[in-house]
Amino acid sequence: MHGTILVLLKRFVTHQFDFATWHRLVALTGITEADFEIKGLYPDEHLYKLVGVAAEHVGISPMVLQEKFGEFLVPDLLFMYRKLIQPDWRTLDFLVHTEGVMHTAVRRDMSGSAPPVLDVERLSPGSVRVRYVSPRRMGALAVGIVRGIAHHYGEEDQLRITPITSESGESVEILIERVERPVKAGAVAV
Repeated sequence: MHGTILVLLKRFVTHQFDFATWHRLVALTGITEADFEIKGLYPDEHLYKLVGVAAEHVGISPMVLQEKFGEFLVPDLLFMYRKLIQPDWRTLDFLVHTEGVMHTAVRRDMSGSAPPVLDVERLSPGSVRVRYVSPRRMGALAVGIVRGIAHHYGEEDQLRITPITSESGESVEILIERVERPVKAGAVAV
């Protein structure tokens, strides 16, 4: 696991709670590093343990925590890759270009990094299907990132984000569709 994700997990926990909670969670996992290096590489098990203990701590499932963490990650990810993002993109465009633009740069620039493979198919002008493939089995994190991207573009109320396979598999499919909002009675459509 690339250190960036663990550093951002620490930020997520300390933002939701505090530093003492982070140190308590790390101690409960038996992991010796409480501070991870952004450029470091760590065993994937560190993330699994930390997410599991954090989910137990707040009384939610690890899948729900992964989704919340994914949403939280988006502003930092957008900042890190801002030079690669086209100003005219919206949520669906961003998703279509993630693998070819952002993940290609990650693999090239971050030695040892192994982001998931995203196979994104545009089904229509208003829908895409994302196929997340990773032995890490963190599809819920991907769902959260998609939700966070939609929020960033102000489209969370305009898109339906639906996992169409189990979020815990090595291959997870997510359908993102633009939804039509009905015009309220008496309102004039412009």
